[in-house]
Amino acid sequence: MSDALLKIKGMSHYFGGLKAVSNFDFEVPEGVIYGLIGPNGSGKTTTFNLITGIYTPTEGSITFDGSEIKGMKPYKIVHRGIARTFQNLRIFSNLSVIDNIRVARHFTVRSSLASSLLRLPGFKAEEKAIRQEAMHLLEIMHLEDRSEEKAKNLPYGELRRLEIARALATRPKLVLLDEPAAGMNPKEVADLMELIVRVRNEFKVTVFLIEHHMKVVMGICERIKVIDFGETIAEGLPEAVGKDPKVLEAYLGKRGA
Repeated sequence: MSDALLKIKGMSHYFGGLKAVSNFDFEVPEGVIYGLIGPNGSGKTTTFNLITGIYTPTEGSITFDGSEIKGMKPYKIVHRGIARTFQNLRIFSNLSVIDNIRVARHFTVRSSLASSLLRLPGFKAEEKAIRQEAMHLLEIMHLEDRSEEKAKNLPYGELRRLEIARALATRPKLVLLDEPAAGMNPKEVADLMELIVRVRNEFKVTVFLIEHHMKVVMGICERIKVIDFGETIAEGLPEAVGKDPKVLEAYLGKRGA
């Protein structure tokens, strides 16, 4: 197995007196598609928020690509190479589809403010490259024909793909996908599964996803972690996790007599 890109050690977090995440230890190997599942309220999105700097863990450490990132501001974590999507879409609805991606890509531009204001050759060359890169991402997402439309005119499934494209525009090493299949029909779910695998392979990124749709989790994830009430109840290969009695009870609701 590849070396771990993301390492979580003893991570806990409290909201007042409520422990939302309890003593997490896990590693996400580089290059894998890793799934985090569990019932509603089990601490999944809180875990993503802790990794991406929205919250700071009460206890424990978060190491990414060999460096501690606990307590860093979200924008610094993006610069380190972590991008994410959200349960509730975070799209600039009044911008065009391509401009949504260009805004994200500009987060890592090299041109100085003076170069951009004076529109120097280096700035123009970088702008051209950004547009080409954005169009390539739209082609992968099958959105190239919608590039100049306002994002608010896209149907829900296409907005989900746009958000993934925008995350990739920051050139991450690790992409966190928070319920990417939510609200999709069966055809969209099947297309999404193919897309996530293609993204991992083509962009050489590690994918860490939260998902309720078991077809997605069992179909593409190479390792799965299951949590309930903020604690780990199972972890391992999909085949083993899917048969674990604790998982069947907590996640699938199959309780014994």
